[in-house]
Amino acid sequence: MLKIKRILWPTDFSRCAKQALGHAAHLARQFKAELHVMHAMVLMQDDPYPLPNKSEIDQQLKDLAHSRLTDAIQALQTDDLKIKQVQVRDISTAPAILAYVNENDIDLIVMGTHGRRGLGHLLLGSVAEEVVRLASCPVLTIRELAKPAPVENLKQILVPIDFSEHSQRALMYAKSMAAFYKARLQMLHIIEEYIPPTFYMATGSSAVTFSLELKTKTTEALIAFLKDTPGPEVDADFHVIEGYAAHDIIDFAQEKKSDLIVIATHGRTGLEHMLLGSVTEKVVRRAPCPVFTVRTFGKMLI
Repeated sequence: MLKIKRILWPTDFSRCAKQALGHAAHLARQFKAELHVMHAMVLMQDDPYPLPNKSEIDQQLKDLAHSRLTDAIQALQTDDLKIKQVQVRDISTAPAILAYVNENDIDLIVMGTHGRRGLGHLLLGSVAEEVVRLASCPVLTIRELAKPAPVENLKQILVPIDFSEHSQRALMYAKSMAAFYKARLQMLHIIEEYIPPTFYMATGSSAVTFSLELKTKTTEALIAFLKDTPGPEVDADFHVIEGYAAHDIIDFAQEKKSDLIVIATHGRTGLEHMLLGSVTEKVVRRAPCPVFTVRTFGKMLI
């Protein structure tokens, strides 16, 4: 079963961060965990052209942030929770979050994501995606929605499977969460779309027949994968579709009304990340429901 002792909720006081706080508080109650609420100040510490009253401005910003953190906590009526309220300073938000996680042995990060796409995403980047890629512990991201679903409504948990060690670790978490919430798993494998070679069609065999055979064998492999993965016994449905991973994971979650996606991240950085991209980051950015991400070599909560 999941063991969560310390949860971090980083906030920039935005609407999406506020939505994430509901999830953080709910999980803290469920697991009797300590909730760390954190705001990162990202002003440059060693500005070569400091303002004459820089220290006074810094103090005013700290006081304002403290006041807004307090207001956010009180709005949720969190008297039954153990809360640690902190402010940190760094040159950038994501490094501040990651450093705090490592220094305070955080088990889970719960944070909002604006879900920017296109030019806005290229220009502004995403703090959530950087945290997901580099955090040493699992991360629960909540995309800002006009009408967010109730935090306790967790009946369908989607876990994409590619039969790698990464997806097996994600499945371990998904099984534990399904048992905890009495939810049902939606195990999904996506067969990348392909164009059959001309000689294959010339044999008289149909690509559809081959696809059906492949889907049958893949479904059997999913059933075996669930059985072989450690964790409690849970109910599950098995889905095999043709398509493209990131796009169709998102569409599936929307169509099947998934309440949570549990997915692994390879944690690639630098040139490898730029060349290969990340299915997980695209899912985090666009998913219609919260996304729970885990790294293969990260901290284990099971």
